[in-house]
Amino acid sequence: MATLMINHFDLFGMRQVWLYLQNQAYTPLPFKTPALYRHVRHPLYVGWLLVFWATPTMTSAHLVFAVTTTIYILMAIQWEEKDLVAIHGQAYEDYQQRVPMLIPRFSKGNPMGENPTAPTLHT
Repeated sequence: MATLMINHFDLFGMRQVWLYLQNQAYTPLPFKTPALYRHVRHPLYVGWLLVFWATPTMTSAHLVFAVTTTIYILMAIQWEEKDLVAIHGQAYEDYQQRVPMLIPRFSKGNPMGENPTAPTLHT
């Protein structure tokens, strides 16, 4: 479900190629926080971590795989967030302060005390 909330054309580089073919400069997408992104900054990574760790039988090979991919995801988040701060600046830094990285928080009403007029993230 989280994957449907992001722009796949930009994620996989197709938008960049299209803009290049049109002789247009790349421009970052607007900052948005659709649905799950209001509760956790990286819902796709949360989903992957659940898939890697939720297993009926944890073999030693699967444990090594889960640990390794978890470490990689934690490193990837750091790299991705540096890029997002560079692109979106203070708006993303404010988002980091309001929304947890991997453990979602859900509340009734106004999630995370967000300002409804504040910019939102779109990755």
